Amino acid sequence: MPGTTLEQFSYDNKIVKYFGVATIAWGIVGMLVGVLAATQLFLPEANLGNPYTTFGRIRPLHTNAVIFAFVGNAIFAGIYYSMPRLLKTPMWSKALSWFHFWGWQLIILLAAITLPLGLTTSKEYAELEWPIDILIAVVWVAFGANMIGALIKRREKHMYVAIWFYLASFVTVAVLHIFNSLALPVSLFKSYSAYAGVQDALVQWWYGHNAVAFFLTTPFLGLMYYYLPKAANRPVYSYKLSIVHFWSLIFLYIWAGPHHLLYTALPEWAQVLGTVFSVMLLAPSWGGMVNGLLTLRGAWDKVRVDPVLKFMVVAVTAYGMSTFEGPLLSLKNVNAIAHYTDWIVAHVHIGGLGWNGFFTFAMLYWLWPKMWKTNLYSTKLATTHFWMGTIGIIFYALPMYVAALTQSLMWKEFTEAGRLAYPNFLETVIQIKPMYMLRAFGGVLYLAGAFLLVYNMVKTAQQGSFMAEEADEAPALKPHVKVAGEYWHRAWERKPVFFTILATIAILIGGAIEIIPTILVKSNVPTISSVMPYTPLELQGRDLYISHGCVGCHSQMIRPFRSETERYGEYSKAGEFVYDRPFLWGSKRTGPDLHREGGKYPDSWHYLHMVDPTSMSPGSLMPPYPWLATNIMDHSDLPAKIRTLQKLGVPYPEGFDEQANADLTLQANKIAANLKSAGVEVMPESEMVALIAYLQRLGTDIKKTTASNP
Repeated sequence: MPGTTLEQFSYDNKIVKYFGVATIAWGIVGMLVGVLAATQLFLPEANLGNPYTTFGRIRPLHTNAVIFAFVGNAIFAGIYYSMPRLLKTPMWSKALSWFHFWGWQLIILLAAITLPLGLTTSKEYAELEWPIDILIAVVWVAFGANMIGALIKRREKHMYVAIWFYLASFVTVAVLHIFNSLALPVSLFKSYSAYAGVQDALVQWWYGHNAVAFFLTTPFLGLMYYYLPKAANRPVYSYKLSIVHFWSLIFLYIWAGPHHLLYTALPEWAQVLGTVFSVMLLAPSWGGMVNGLLTLRGAWDKVRVDPVLKFMVVAVTAYGMSTFEGPLLSLKNVNAIAHYTDWIVAHVHIGGLGWNGFFTFAMLYWLWPKMWKTNLYSTKLATTHFWMGTIGIIFYALPMYVAALTQSLMWKEFTEAGRLAYPNFLETVIQIKPMYMLRAFGGVLYLAGAFLLVYNMVKTAQQGSFMAEEADEAPALKPHVKVAGEYWHRAWERKPVFFTILATIAILIGGAIEIIPTILVKSNVPTISSVMPYTPLELQGRDLYISHGCVGCHSQMIRPFRSETERYGEYSKAGEFVYDRPFLWGSKRTGPDLHREGGKYPDSWHYLHMVDPTSMSPGSLMPPYPWLATNIMDHSDLPAKIRTLQKLGVPYPEGFDEQANADLTLQANKIAANLKSAGVEVMPESEMVALIAYLQRLGTDIKKTTASNP
């Protein structure tokens, strides 16, 4: 406009470059660990013969590296590039930007150190211990403050749709992380969850499902609304659809967590709520997919030649597929077949490899030439990467669907005589072993494509000149003059603080309605009088079980199906878990359920099974754990554990912390004597004895009830 004074400013590309490089580096690490984990499922020897690289420990390392290191850094790179340009202002504080970057890398490094050491809370996607949780909260708040500060000093009147998703992601992840991570510390790297059993399960999957929603989905939808129109050089298909998509998505998503707990000991009303809202989620999810794909109207000819758009089209399609599967898996009749099978693994990876991975690759291929003021080094290499990644996803997902169908049919098959057709769990494992091999091959293809990306990025940077500060100019934001009949949502877009408060209210409603009654209304978790707290040795054994990540392969939740009660025993009751901090119901059965394991086999069987699984279970794919027999367990922290659990309401008697070690020694000596009588020599102080004590306790409380009430 004539006479308008333009203000000069610049965008910080250096922070974007650093987050981008971190994305690529951690992505390669996370994928390498994933390939190693996938290989161990058909070749147990790939655990390298030590406790630090067993499947149970590297699986959470893989998920954390991919979700928070690879995808997390990609989110930050995308936001730090797009947000200043959408607001016509630099980020609020360069110091906060760099604190955010180095703080996040420190968190990832600490995760990479602590998880292989077995320092874990065992909560899905929230395995890191309490000091790291506090660091995550501090760094995340710094990131949010930087965003909100930039919003306040913006030069654009209205907030574009991408920013709505960035804000909702920031607020919701903060709420989820803080509430799910509430725990009472025992020591620097040991704590017990503030919640127990059924309550812990509900809070964890309220967090776990919505960590997927608000870390892997909503930030990427924001990135989609910025980068896809930029790459296609087309406006977003529908502004009104984006409004409906945004508000319905963030309101409905927060209710859906209980669909991970169908047919479990969770109260029926919570399961129903989770199912209903999960089904409703299909509409807003597909609204986002449709808005993305229809943005390409008139630009489909570009998709044929532009690898960036190729990656984006498959990414948005994968988002649509995984958000169709989610509501489908939340239907109880489908969940009865799919849960605990490899369908869950396939579902997660369609979203992770297709939606998050491919959109990240597209964004990097688009950003690098822009920041280095050059063209992409090789379009052919990028296209080759696209096809390698696509074929890799197919080789990964299809065998997992076949494996899942095999598992569900074999687990539930009965003979004409009314007996299980395949009573030995291993019969199923042996059948799906080829599927695990194909899955690993798909992972190798996907990883090889990522190496092509690294080469292309390096060569692109070498042929260009990096632009650390990108100059721009815009008029200052003028005071708003109210216009009669202004569209209500347009008015909200001018008020970032008000908008953020509304988004916060939208995400809090569902969580509050589900969680508060489960915690405060006692009838939701009926108690069983025979269920007692763990003995000191059982407690130590349970913590060892958690440390080795055994829950990654073994569930502890027998659902009320005839096939499961015939195979494992009496179905699990809510009251059995009142002293379980954390709960260990599991997400996947690579091995059999263990909830009724106690008393099923003699102590010597467990010893031999841990030292050499194939000696007790021919054909087993479980790795051996021989070090358990020789490692001496340190029980010096036991009194502190007892005191911590007492504070959390576990009814250990007054002064029990002082006699706990003596009780532990008595039980350990008894187990060691049992083993000796069976011809096995082992020290009572060994880790093996503690683990056997825990395994022999599992499910025995309900057996006592059954015995006393015939």
